[in-house]
Amino acid sequence: MSEPPSEGSNDDRNVVVPLRVYKAVTVFSTLFAVIGVVVGFVLLDVATDRAQADLAEIDPLVALGGLALIVASAMTYAFSTRFQAAGMGNAKDDEGEASNNE
Repeated sequence: MSEPPSEGSNDDRNVVVPLRVYKAVTVFSTLFAVIGVVVGFVLLDVATDRAQADLAEIDPLVALGGLALIVASAMTYAFSTRFQAAGMGNAKDDEGEASNNE
């Protein structure tokens, strides 16, 4: 029987899933995040007329939509990093390797 994770441990934030699910989550979340960031910047570009518009000419709804899409894409990617396949560990938890950081 394993011990419960100690306070401050990242084990309670990670989700262990089968390898097939891990691959699907990683691929699709990265794809959605990249597309979302690109579309978000395109929306910002449109709202500001390629950063040439005066302050009064900026479309605030489109600009806020672009910013929201960029933030949502970042959150999607950050959330997807919590998934791990069975048998995956955290490199900093390995005690078998010596550290060159002194």
